[in-house]
Amino acid sequence: MSKKTVRDIDLKDKKVLVRCDFNVPMDENQNITDNRRIVAALPTIKYLLEQNCKITLCSHLGRPKGEFKKEFSLVPVAKELSKLLNKEIIMAKDVIGEDAVSKANNLKNGEILLLENLRFHREETDNDPEFSKKLSNYGEIFVNDAFGTAHRAHASTEGVTHYLPAVSGFLIEKELKFLDEALQNPERPFMAILGGSKVSDKIGVIESLINKVDAILIGGGMAYTFLKALGYNVGNSLCEDDKINLAMELMEKAKEKGVKFMLPVDNKIAKEFKADAESKIVPSAEIPDGWQGLDIGPETVKLYAEELKNAKTIVWNGPLGVFELEKFAIGTNEIAKVLGDIDAVKIIGGGDSASAVEKAGVAEKMTHISTGGGASLEFLEGKKLPGIEALLDN
Repeated sequence: MSKKTVRDIDLKDKKVLVRCDFNVPMDENQNITDNRRIVAALPTIKYLLEQNCKITLCSHLGRPKGEFKKEFSLVPVAKELSKLLNKEIIMAKDVIGEDAVSKANNLKNGEILLLENLRFHREETDNDPEFSKKLSNYGEIFVNDAFGTAHRAHASTEGVTHYLPAVSGFLIEKELKFLDEALQNPERPFMAILGGSKVSDKIGVIESLINKVDAILIGGGMAYTFLKALGYNVGNSLCEDDKINLAMELMEKAKEKGVKFMLPVDNKIAKEFKADAESKIVPSAEIPDGWQGLDIGPETVKLYAEELKNAKTIVWNGPLGVFELEKFAIGTNEIAKVLGDIDAVKIIGGGDSASAVEKAGVAEKMTHISTGGGASLEFLEGKKLPGIEALLDN
């Protein structure tokens, strides 16, 4: 790894500020429904405890847009973390206010303080230098372990690095290792499964992957822009008409490079976007007017499964249907199960794809499940991630 990690710096008895990604889903009673991101932060926190550090943790949660909102408080995270570490977590009532500063000043070696939600301050997302400087007072060293926000230049990811020596935690190290190895030196055949609703969200990824993979398997809403580019009628399916020429160009480019570009051969369609909508399976060339494609069909699942069986490296980003509606999550779930049976390096790019492998009970059979959907997407595009670039070079 080209960036320094917590292993490469003397942390003994130091005051350390750690940026974590505790942006976890909660129900209406503020019960955490998926603690994966908290669990992912444990190796770094435990290492800092072994070094006898004074640890101040910070994170965002949701999008409170610069004001205090109780439903976005990190108090439930402190409780969950305390349970997982079997250790008291001191919870601050604010981020840079009196309570947080006083608790940080009284912190003893081996103690952990969690600041309130960083995004209760607009200055966090504005990467405000004054706010960054105040955050930097919580540490002599800054550790970034929030891969999920590494693609954002915020005060707690990039701003603080102007005031403190910055290194990565074990989670960022692990994320970069798997994603980098998959892109730079994959075992072949190397295949990418790309889903999600819009081609526009994935242009950069498709362009980048065409130069690296042997096959691209497309699903989700964006498939219909490609199908329309081939001259098919897509009914009321999600389609970006202004991206049809681009879709054609991408398919041409794949052909030139000898990359197999696979589209759904059948679809589960419905008259409306509803959980209990009337639905049926039709071939891709036969979507009638007034109907919309909401999932890949069983023939597509079979076709993709056959192709994926030959793969030695697989990267998956984005659902293959309307994953939030059970009726239209079948294609995504079936492909997740297929991956469970394949002997290959399997990297899941966060978000709904991560939920799908979890739901299918095959999460432990994946090589790596990324904690950052957006960040892993930008990494696959070959973009520089500000939160990573700002760390000390090895």
